[in-house]
Amino acid sequence: MPRETRTIDDMNNALFVDFLYTLRDYGVPASPKELLDLNIGFEKGLVKTLDDLFIFSRLTFVRRVEHMDGFERAFAFYFYGVDIPAVAPDDMDLFQTKQFREWLSKQIEEGELPERALYTMDPQELMEKFWETVREQMEEHHGGNKWVGTEGNSPFGHSGNAEGGVRVGGQSGNRSALKVISNRKYIAYSEKNKLRSDNLRQALESLKHMKNVGAEDELNLDKTIYETSRNGGEIELVFEREKRDRMDLVLLIDNGGYSMDPFIDLTRLMFSKMHERFDEIKTYYFHNTIYQHVYKDFRRTEPLKTEKFLQRKDETRVVIIGDATMAPEELESPHGSLYYYAQDPRSSTYWLKQISDRFKHSCWLNPVPKETWSSIYGAWTLNRIRDFFEMEDMTLGGIKRMVEHLSET
Repeated sequence: MPRETRTIDDMNNALFVDFLYTLRDYGVPASPKELLDLNIGFEKGLVKTLDDLFIFSRLTFVRRVEHMDGFERAFAFYFYGVDIPAVAPDDMDLFQTKQFREWLSKQIEEGELPERALYTMDPQELMEKFWETVREQMEEHHGGNKWVGTEGNSPFGHSGNAEGGVRVGGQSGNRSALKVISNRKYIAYSEKNKLRSDNLRQALESLKHMKNVGAEDELNLDKTIYETSRNGGEIELVFEREKRDRMDLVLLIDNGGYSMDPFIDLTRLMFSKMHERFDEIKTYYFHNTIYQHVYKDFRRTEPLKTEKFLQRKDETRVVIIGDATMAPEELESPHGSLYYYAQDPRSSTYWLKQISDRFKHSCWLNPVPKETWSSIYGAWTLNRIRDFFEMEDMTLGGIKRMVEHLSET
């Protein structure tokens, strides 16, 4: 929870160490150096109102657009005591959030909503009521020892008893920080946000493996100037081979069983955007995990020996998509496959290790939310597979981390 009123000396020192940790809790990679920069701004008198603090701290702590929404939610929580869930206003995932559940329980307890409101009321109406409450909470801070208030002892406020501090409202501003936070303009870029066609395309755009190709016929102007200077002004032209994207990418997709059914749409989206991004991309299929064969078709009727697959160039980028949940025997035991035609005297872990050893740039994309990896059915096999592969969930942040991993040279 936001801290209570600080003394004038605390305010003048303005360390905001606990704000730094709040930002980190909301996914903003805030550092002590940035905290010191914020303090310097206070010392120079750059912050006189809460709106000033909002703008200046945003400039100080936020370096990437995907952290903007996290910053705004952290600011709302720390200075207004309002915990905004990381979902868009029209996203049905709201009903699964801790914030909504707590609000619903309180509304039922106070008699504002019927006991089975989640099942008897229109979902759209429930969402609107929740977000209306959030907006009211952000507007109503009157009196008391709160961070933000219009009276009382808060160092953030006006018409109150505190000396110094940062003025809020009154004649100094129009509460524009509240309006910005309420708009949720950057939720689509949040690293925990769902994948959509537009943000997935943007995330995959930076997935490149640049290599020199062709004849040395491209002038390097910087090196030409440098070498010419070294030669006392005598021109020395420096040519290089053209750099082109030469990424060899392979997709391996788990397309069997019921556990992947909830993620069909997400997997299709990933499949289509990968094929849009790369003209030449090979796709193979498996069920649950990989044994001595992968399959060229989604019905798994055209096998390719995994030994043959392992003969690809070691610089090939391999992306495996699957929930990684199954019975432990399927992963660890000889003859562990569920299918009689795919019996293999070696365990799946043997083949997974062969793939991860051969292709250093490989990543397992898991559609299961990361926060459930330790508690869902099949958690043991999921985490065992993480011994072999870098694993990311299929959120925007997960895709970006995958891209960084696969793009390493």
